[in-house]
Amino acid sequence: MASLIIAAIFFVSLLSTATVAHGRRFVRSYDEPCKEMTLYFHDILYDFSNSTANSTSAVVASPTALLRAMNTTIFGTTVVFNDPMTEGKALPPSLEETEVRAQGLYLYDGKEALNAWLAFSVVFNSTAHRGTLSLMGADPSTATRDISVVGGTGDFFMARGVATLRGDAVEGFTYFRLQMDIKLYECYV
Repeated sequence: MASLIIAAIFFVSLLSTATVAHGRRFVRSYDEPCKEMTLYFHDILYDFSNSTANSTSAVVASPTALLRAMNTTIFGTTVVFNDPMTEGKALPPSLEETEVRAQGLYLYDGKEALNAWLAFSVVFNSTAHRGTLSLMGADPSTATRDISVVGGTGDFFMARGVATLRGDAVEGFTYFRLQMDIKLYECYV
């Protein structure tokens, strides 16, 4: 009987500590987000004609000769980026010294349509927030698309949620801006 009571106390203590981490309380909601924010993602692709000083992304793998011979789109192209993110639409004065950055990659995985797959971290280094959010998912050629928030660190420790992406501006092949509405449904507060 005593061992059963000890096991029950141990189990209850595990449950109570599972909801508190780093002195914060765990919040989960399936209908109301525990945190929401809107950020703008600015991507400036280096294409051999623009300056490398203001480029924030570059193609690191191009389609093979076989794929080009098959007349596919840009299937197989992989881009690595370190893009500034802002709360407003304006491009920041200094591309390298922003408080929020998106760092990761996207690769084009659609043979017929311009579809991509994204995997990146949003890195926060400001007085308002410190830490990262990790996002990944399919980026099809649609007006809006959702990708998963799969984790986080610091102020966003173990966060889970959804980021809705919308194309906001496109200038040729070298610049695009995405509006990213982030809704976190699992947070430590």
